[in-house]
Amino acid sequence: MEIDLQSGLSESAFAFRGYNLTNLGRSSELLEHAAYGRIVRKHLLAGSRICSDVTERNVDLVSRVRQGRETSLKTYSDAISIVVCMELAQLELLQEFFGIDYRQSKLLYGYSLGEVAAVIAGGVHDLEGPLRVLLTHADEVADLAHDVTMGVLFSRGPELPLNDVQRQCVRINSEGRGVIGVSAYLSPNSVLLLGQGDTVDRFKDSLREVLPDRIYLRKNAHRWPPMHTCIVWERNIPNRSALMMHTIQGGFKEPQPEIFSLVTGDVGYHDYNARELLCRWIDQPQHLWTAVYATLARGVETLVHVGPQPNLIPATFKRLSVDVEGQTRGSVGMRALSNIIRRPWLSALLPSRTALLRAPLLKHVNLEDWLLQHQPD
Repeated sequence: MEIDLQSGLSESAFAFRGYNLTNLGRSSELLEHAAYGRIVRKHLLAGSRICSDVTERNVDLVSRVRQGRETSLKTYSDAISIVVCMELAQLELLQEFFGIDYRQSKLLYGYSLGEVAAVIAGGVHDLEGPLRVLLTHADEVADLAHDVTMGVLFSRGPELPLNDVQRQCVRINSEGRGVIGVSAYLSPNSVLLLGQGDTVDRFKDSLREVLPDRIYLRKNAHRWPPMHTCIVWERNIPNRSALMMHTIQGGFKEPQPEIFSLVTGDVGYHDYNARELLCRWIDQPQHLWTAVYATLARGVETLVHVGPQPNLIPATFKRLSVDVEGQTRGSVGMRALSNIIRRPWLSALLPSRTALLRAPLLKHVNLEDWLLQHQPD
């Protein structure tokens, strides 16, 4: 079914993706597009200039995107620049060629790096300041990632006992053989853990002793930048970034539209506190679930996913939609009982958080795909 973005703009929200293992998506198609290419190139050139200046090496994001050369931890600064610049480019394409101004929507928010892009898109800061701060410490963050692994901790029973999760992270840290912490709260029954060395393995080995049954940990094989955890304290990255943030220009405008911060779990940006929130963004966990619930509770009807090949936020909503449909399908009988047994965390939430019932009704638009499917006038 075709979604009319223009007529439903006031009831829409825009969600920005963060860093991932792959960061190009369909950017090369947008760059090579006869109509779009000029604007995409402009944004990539701006990112190349800032990235080259900060890293003191020749960075050509246009060539990287055109050739489809994916980024890696060795080119983490390129990845940051591409994601942010392509998100801003997509929004300008939407406005320039289709007259759809995202600033007339209900809400902006972003996961991880996406929040920085949302702050720029919301008009609080221009690209130069925040991107320069991120890139100044990008190589150090990537260097910390050499022994950092990710674990997805999830429950197939009740909600995760977060106090117990935090307590076990502190216990492991106190052993003096690496640091582990929660990087993101994905849902009431799942969190992302990032840990140095074998800390994720040690957390997994301790599950049966410290957490209830039906809680599992799935370890990711890749290495990850330890953003949103205390691991970045090792290089004093939060304090050094905070000092830089307080010296950049701008940051005295209220965002348009409102920005829901995954740092605070609320609409928190006003006319002068962007520096404070972006500093906290560096080492504090991401509250993705609160953004998911706020999307539904605020009556958003269409969620537009911004950035190259957005993944985490669409997948989170898809899982929630499937769970809600399964939980509410049928009101009596063995099927309903079976659904409740499989999703006790959700059955406990639904009576008090009825907005979750809207999850299957929420419409989703992948902006990258939408732009390539619609030819400009």
